[in-house]
Amino acid sequence: MTTEQRQNLLTFRDYVRKILDPTHILCYMAPWFREDKMQYIQAEKNNRGPMEAASLFLQFLLELQEEGWFRGFLDALNQAGYSGLYEAIENWDFNKIEKLEVYRTLLKRLQPEFKNRIVPLEILPELAECLISQECEEIRQTCYNKGMIAGSEKLIECLLKSDKENWPKVLKLALEKEQNNLSEMWLVEKGEKDIENKDLEDDEMETSEIHIFFQEDPEHQNLSQNSQASSEMSQTNLKPRNYQLELALPAKEGKNTIICAPTGCGKTLVSLLICEHHLKNFPQGRKGKVAFFANHVPVYEQQKSVFLSYFERLGYSVAGISGATTENVPVEQTIKNNDIIILTPQIIVNNLKNGTIPSLSVFTLMIFDECHNTNKHHPYNMIMFNYLDQKLGGSSDPLPQVVGLTASVGVGDAKTTDEAMLYICKLCASLDATVIATVRDNLEELEQVVYKPQKFSRKVESRTTNKFKFIVSQLMRDIQSLARNICAEFGNLFQTQNGDFGTQKYEQRIVGVHKAGMVFRLPDKEEESRICKALFLYTSYLRKYNDSLIISEDAQMKDALNYLKDFFNNVRTAGFDETEQDLTRRFEEKLEELESVCRDPSNENPKLNDLCLILQEEYHLYPETRTILFVKTRALVDALKKWIKENAALSFLKPGVLTGRGRTNQNTGMTLPAQKCALDAFREDKDNILIVTSVADEGIDIAQCNLVILYEYVGNVIKMIQTRGRGRARGSKCYLLTSNADVIEKENINIYKEEMMNDSISKLQTWDKMEFEKKVHSIQIHDKFIRDSQPKSKPVPDKKNKSLLCGKCKTLACYTADVRVVETCHYTVVGDDFKERFVSKPHPRPKSYGGFEKKAKIFCAKENCRHDWGIHVKYKEFEIPVIKIESFVVEDIATGVQTRYSKWKDFHFEKIQFDAAISK
Repeated sequence: MTTEQRQNLLTFRDYVRKILDPTHILCYMAPWFREDKMQYIQAEKNNRGPMEAASLFLQFLLELQEEGWFRGFLDALNQAGYSGLYEAIENWDFNKIEKLEVYRTLLKRLQPEFKNRIVPLEILPELAECLISQECEEIRQTCYNKGMIAGSEKLIECLLKSDKENWPKVLKLALEKEQNNLSEMWLVEKGEKDIENKDLEDDEMETSEIHIFFQEDPEHQNLSQNSQASSEMSQTNLKPRNYQLELALPAKEGKNTIICAPTGCGKTLVSLLICEHHLKNFPQGRKGKVAFFANHVPVYEQQKSVFLSYFERLGYSVAGISGATTENVPVEQTIKNNDIIILTPQIIVNNLKNGTIPSLSVFTLMIFDECHNTNKHHPYNMIMFNYLDQKLGGSSDPLPQVVGLTASVGVGDAKTTDEAMLYICKLCASLDATVIATVRDNLEELEQVVYKPQKFSRKVESRTTNKFKFIVSQLMRDIQSLARNICAEFGNLFQTQNGDFGTQKYEQRIVGVHKAGMVFRLPDKEEESRICKALFLYTSYLRKYNDSLIISEDAQMKDALNYLKDFFNNVRTAGFDETEQDLTRRFEEKLEELESVCRDPSNENPKLNDLCLILQEEYHLYPETRTILFVKTRALVDALKKWIKENAALSFLKPGVLTGRGRTNQNTGMTLPAQKCALDAFREDKDNILIVTSVADEGIDIAQCNLVILYEYVGNVIKMIQTRGRGRARGSKCYLLTSNADVIEKENINIYKEEMMNDSISKLQTWDKMEFEKKVHSIQIHDKFIRDSQPKSKPVPDKKNKSLLCGKCKTLACYTADVRVVETCHYTVVGDDFKERFVSKPHPRPKSYGGFEKKAKIFCAKENCRHDWGIHVKYKEFEIPVIKIESFVVEDIATGVQTRYSKWKDFHFEKIQFDAAISK
């Protein structure tokens, strides 16, 4: 941040105050603002409004001294949707925003007419592109809670703050579409002439009085240096290299192509070149439309930002739709109104299924990022099934061109080159690709840009003795004996092997027993409840102990012990019956001994010592080293971060973490803003080591690093190539650390498979074009025959009323006749009886998502059970429970047969939609 930039921000602060609601970007500013400052800003908005909150935000912002905060502020604006303000500050040019003042003044003049004569919910879908997504939700909630006039006032308030250049015209079109005669009063073209200067607010800034400070900053002249853009483009300055032109050529010629090139070579830029050529060279009178599919939301956000930056300068419109935005963004309208649409693939799958999108013919080009996923029931394959059915079914509608991007097509289970070639042909058939594009003519240039890291596999030693494991294993054996005793008279329900403690294999066995116990039946229902509840508890505790052994194997013993202590602390705050008291007492009797073991220096993990030595050596040789450390589980991510921070020998490290967004057991993942903050901190060198799970395998743009460490982490050949490709700097190294010789052997097999894959691609590229296309077509015909042979009829819903029993104690929760579907995928229970069967307590992480406000967690009301049943939410004006099917057992009332379901979609009962009118 230069002095000139700081001065410019002061100069233009009034524009920021009038447009920005800082509470919409606070989540992206977490690296720079303490929690108390964010709370002050939120309180200022609640008490005095968004303009005063923006003033306080700017005050805090300009007080910052840390490097990178200005770029972080710009990125936050861009991420939150303030594209106009972002562009104005990026270029220190507020002319576009200044021109909107005349329309703001006109809207203020017409406000009394507007608020009484518009129905905000009818025109909101048209105006969504001009507003921040949070504003759209606020308008909806205001309409639902306070009525349409209040909603209209909120809509006008948001439009007056809009920084989108086109909002006056979009408003005009929206009014015309709804045949609202206000459109005649909203004179977009004449508005400026019809407003006289005397109507301007007294505090308006005059452009003639603004003194603009400008300093040319080379890094901001290059899209590739924008932290929102892919760092894969950083080496190009947007001028493509010869190898990138080579990769793009077949697709530019209109051929369906799989582009297979190393991670870090700039495939994102290749896709931009293909898109630009496609749109510019469309036949006169016709218009191209591009869909770019990204598998994961972080990748979607990243690519959306890159495409916006690149194509809006060329005059093309770009929009994005993901699962997080689809409720607020009309899919059909977004596709219709934009040239390029960035999507997560399930969006298209859903909309093809419900008919919102009639066919893939709405697109002229589809690009699949990480296209090697096009197999089995992946959404990519679901899209291509639709495409191939249309192609092979004789439809006359034009099909879009298809382009796939990947660093590795993979070889599946192939053991020979011929088998590998067949596997790759099947991928080509799935994507209807007739060309596999790789770099052949410009290999030398590619090798100068993409550095293949040196690969080292290091066998490390495990502990020779493990007293922690000995103690925990004894506790586990005791629980197994208790479980066997309680159900011995009812057969061998509980069978496990003692020697498997601390393995994934044992975890799978316990999960099997856990599921079987949930549907265990006896004539005596009280006895059934007692046994099922005991088995539920025994298996739950065994899983936790097993988890702790897995942690202790790869991290410190104290991390494993802390994991158990946290679990038992949570047990005490929930239902705490005699069985749980007994299991807790057994743990507490061993606690002092376990803590003594953890304090003993002789019990240090030799794996960590090896990891420490590698890090010390690499950072000693090259202090600017930047490392990505891959591990298997989130628990291990937390444990290794703690180990680094507590280890004085590693004080030179600044660890950050990156994990997935999904939920595992009782743990929720990182939010999208938190992931972005982690990536930005690593990109800006605030962190010099990033500890990650498989979320970083593919797609997510991670800044260049020169050291990749795979800590007991290995997958298939695709995963190997992707993880290794994270080391992009010259002289990079990649270490595999494991105590298991089988893991090293598996990695060696992957290296062999990579060579086999490259050899197979080379052979396929020598095939005659007609021969290759014939092979691909024959696979498509065969696969379609198999698909068509499979039964497609939907299961008939069972209309019989069934009981939902608590999955832990088997007490009656509700009947299926009282279950209602909310917003297609959430399930509530109506009637007063259910309210008596659960208790609630405030949710530890209350938040809003979609149209729901999460307020509390609900639990079985039976004393000493308190099984987690779901959450309590505010939905529109309703306070309703939302239950999760995995917490229950479904019982057939007539036969007594019990069934457990993991997902609602697998439970085929008669599903009745939630009716707001009836529920009032």
